[in-house]
Amino acid sequence: MSFIRNILKNSRTNKDGNFFLLLNKILGYKVKNKSLYIKAFTHRSMNIKDAEGNPVNYERLEFVGDAILGAVIAHYLYEEVPHGDEGYLTKMRSKVVSREHLNELGKELKLIDLIESNIPKSNFGSNIHGNLFESLVGAIYLDKGYNFCEDFIHKIIIDPKVDIETLEGRVISYKSLLIEWCQKEKKTFDYNVYEDSGNDEVKHFSVKLSIDGKVVSKARATSKKKAEEKASKRAFFAFQKQIGKVL
Repeated sequence: MSFIRNILKNSRTNKDGNFFLLLNKILGYKVKNKSLYIKAFTHRSMNIKDAEGNPVNYERLEFVGDAILGAVIAHYLYEEVPHGDEGYLTKMRSKVVSREHLNELGKELKLIDLIESNIPKSNFGSNIHGNLFESLVGAIYLDKGYNFCEDFIHKIIIDPKVDIETLEGRVISYKSLLIEWCQKEKKTFDYNVYEDSGNDEVKHFSVKLSIDGKVVSKARATSKKKAEEKASKRAFFAFQKQIGKVL
């Protein structure tokens, strides 16, 4: 571990003081295992490896944080909603730990200000915020243990953000919702996606969403998934009354 600490310490040099000052302010306590938190904000572009040649970056902590978040939220929902069956609880947990929600949390905490990377911050996609939040949770769990991490998740997410009634009405995927409606109503649907860069520097994709052979919405975004979701959202609001009667 001392080898890793030295690598991580050297990668930040004199910025360590500011890093932990900001981190302590976000967390509300002084961290114990500093190397974990430095790793939690080290991007793979730094290309740091340990003595065995293993990559040293936030991705493994992100994996741990994702699991801990899921467990804590699952326990909370199990206790809070005794009438909820497995399907209901799974859907509600997905809404709490959705990529969109975690990205919002990462942005609110300004976690990207702590990242060490060879890539300009302006080049990161929106998911970097949620990724860093998960890696931070992973670091807290390994540093302070499950109970402390559970308290942190309650303080940051559950107490101020989670309201069961609001969550029940929250849509995390308009595409999934629209497909479910089409299948129940025996309607055909088709997402015609094609590359549409135009004059943009970044590659874009356009999509035409057809239901029963008729184009009902169009959208354009920087990925196929985003374009399909945007088109689905527009179609959802166009058919909201019909969908509400079935789902």
